[in-house]
Amino acid sequence: MLEKLHMSLIFSTLVASKQLSTIIVDMRNFVTKFGKILDFCKKFAGNQVNKRGNVTRCGVVPTFSDLEVVALSITAEAFSIDSENYLFKRLNSECPGAIPNLITRRQYNQRRKKTMLLGESIRQAIAKAIDGGEDVFSIDSKPVKVCQNARANRCKMGKDDIEHAPAWGYCASQNMYYYGYKLHALCGVTGVIHSYDMTAANVHDLQYLKDVQWEYHDCTILGDKGYLSAPVQLDLFETANITLDVPYRLNQKNWTPPTWTYKRFRKRIETVFSQLNDHLMMIRRSAEGRLQGKNYAKKPAGLFARMAAKVAAFTMLQYFNLLNHRPIGQVKYALF
Repeated sequence: MLEKLHMSLIFSTLVASKQLSTIIVDMRNFVTKFGKILDFCKKFAGNQVNKRGNVTRCGVVPTFSDLEVVALSITAEAFSIDSENYLFKRLNSECPGAIPNLITRRQYNQRRKKTMLLGESIRQAIAKAIDGGEDVFSIDSKPVKVCQNARANRCKMGKDDIEHAPAWGYCASQNMYYYGYKLHALCGVTGVIHSYDMTAANVHDLQYLKDVQWEYHDCTILGDKGYLSAPVQLDLFETANITLDVPYRLNQKNWTPPTWTYKRFRKRIETVFSQLNDHLMMIRRSAEGRLQGKNYAKKPAGLFARMAAKVAAFTMLQYFNLLNHRPIGQVKYALF
């Protein structure tokens, strides 16, 4: 009996030490990848920042630069660390001093929102470096639920910012009503997100499509039946020579089957959204597959900053795969 107890204690000690060493290696890997991502941010930031990595402004110069804030945000999302409290708890306890001049969690939360535009400009530069010459894109939208439907009337998000407040919306693909926002995205055939935006859930998909015509021209955009509108198709073609390829409904006149281009490339954006959900936890799901509506943001600005970091991390992982001569769509294993 004593021998069995002794052996079990030894085995439990070995298991505990193995788990602890794995956690330390993971955080060391986190710090290493943070350094690489910071180098990429410096490369693609260009003249937007000064030599210290800060956006030029008046006042006190921060020792932890703006580029470091952007790089830390991207690295955390790339490692599927969605909680700021959890991130700083692990960094301070397991790797103290590994990141010089590391700010507090509260400072990080505030500066993360202020550097969101800088991070987006860096992401766009990386996206162009991956595939800047595409002329076929896919467009779609995805629901971003902020809370459960039963708590919608008590949700405080957006109460002090009515212009960016969430709203009720309907997702036809999942046949459900939800309270929150809608993520619109435009990606190329390789899966790189070139443009995206977040609106209230009650905004129609065509509103984002109307904004696209001022950024793109001489291309083909593939959409689902939610973008079916003859006036919008004509306006896109006449304004920017954009061909909007949308499948007809079965009860429409002059019905024609989807084109070969549509069948081949339309599912690409569905794969992109699935990767954002699974690896980067953009939309949390329960065991039954339903949207949970769990997020750590309390205000719209915080939610937008988190979503921007997730999209930037997704593009950064694709860039890692490109440099390592891997398929850029395999973002789950890009850091290993």
